[in-house]
Amino acid sequence: MAYLMPTEFVTKMVDAGEAKIHMSTRDTLIRAYMAGAILALAAVFAITVAVKTGVFLIGAILFPVGFCMLYLMGFDLLTGVFMLTPLAWLDKRPGVTPSQILRNWGLVFVGNFAGAFTVAVMMAYIFTMGFNTDGGAIAEKVAGIGESRTVGYAAYGADGWLTIFIRGMLCNWMVSMGVVGAMISTHVSGKVLAMWMPIMLFFFMGFEHSVVNMFLFPFSMIMGGNFSIADYLIWNEIPTALGNLVGGLAFTGLTLYTTHVRTGAKRKLAATAPGATPAKAA
Repeated sequence: MAYLMPTEFVTKMVDAGEAKIHMSTRDTLIRAYMAGAILALAAVFAITVAVKTGVFLIGAILFPVGFCMLYLMGFDLLTGVFMLTPLAWLDKRPGVTPSQILRNWGLVFVGNFAGAFTVAVMMAYIFTMGFNTDGGAIAEKVAGIGESRTVGYAAYGADGWLTIFIRGMLCNWMVSMGVVGAMISTHVSGKVLAMWMPIMLFFFMGFEHSVVNMFLFPFSMIMGGNFSIADYLIWNEIPTALGNLVGGLAFTGLTLYTTHVRTGAKRKLAATAPGATPAKAA
């Protein structure tokens, strides 16, 4: 599992951010659509396993399979571009501007949502036999999740909103570590192992991921969740996305870039004559 040094893989992070900014609209939307769809399938897979086994940990252990697949295929999640594209601007890469970064984020958001929503509709159709049954235990589970993570937060007002925001920060701290993990090895096995660990952690801890939620909440509404679109946006998607942005950029992107690319000046130690003993502090 060939390992790249931090200075090497952080440079790859900046290169990746630049490449995403210059990518065509068509390619950006296609890659974002597929990423949203694959992550949605992984989410419903993990939920189904957890419901059938009664052990949520098993679902969390298996969920990263979707993340690994989409990144090995070169698809893009909003959480990833939140962290990568600003680094290309900080590095003064040609043509990378704040407006181009916002354009990329907008396109990836649209593509992710379209892919996640497509899977939400298809899975709802499957679980309800064409909307002719109630969906059983899976429907009950996801409806409850949707309610608890929207109106459940709303019951606590500003504290609830801040709780979602912080969960979003912690989520993308881990997810962006998974993105970086895909860059630290040149072997598939090394990439998968490095991605798997932080993704499993975020899912088991119930942190808030904006793209997973693009699937989960439409799916929950279709399956009978008692909350509105406004509840979903105000009490989950918006604070989650903002938390994802801050967490991925502050805890992963900027820390790695600052200390491995724009490193601080090295300390200069006082010269000592041959055979002399360094002076002790008074």
